[in-house]
Amino acid sequence: MAGAGKSAKSRGAGPPPGLALWLGLAVIVILLDQITKTLVIGSFELGDSRRVTGFFNLVRVHNTGAAFSFLAGASGWQRWFFVGLGLVASGFIIWMIRSHPAQKLFCFAVTMIMGGALGNVIDRLLHGHVVDFLQFRFAILEPLFPGGYFPSFNIADSAITVGAICVILDEILRVRRSK
Repeated sequence: MAGAGKSAKSRGAGPPPGLALWLGLAVIVILLDQITKTLVIGSFELGDSRRVTGFFNLVRVHNTGAAFSFLAGASGWQRWFFVGLGLVASGFIIWMIRSHPAQKLFCFAVTMIMGGALGNVIDRLLHGHVVDFLQFRFAILEPLFPGGYFPSFNIADSAITVGAICVILDEILRVRRSK
């Protein structure tokens, strides 16, 4: 591990950002997510859709489940399960950030995941469901999704996806550096 810190220093990376920076970034993700959802709730009725382009619509959909409506048909227990899961995951993410402060890409990645998870936790606590509003349609998706419409999502989901991609990228880069 000492060599990893030394190589980061030799690259001019400087001191690692503090926990406050990462928590601030998570708060920005949460605010952007909640502001956009509030705008959608104020402008759309449930099920409304507005075409923006030939492949993009703004919609208002409520998801009581997780990704791709996983467990949406459950009897209601999933709301509290996902709230608990999001809170436990956030605690674990804060511990990981504190344990690996010099790994900037990793800290960015898990911060995005935490901000997105907490944005959706807030929805579950306030509404009992997550508000989704971004809908994309691509003909190539028709074999997988009815009409080629990818499942609707929101800013929190986007942050989680960016974070997951960055975790994978960070791991690929870490393995390459270790060779």
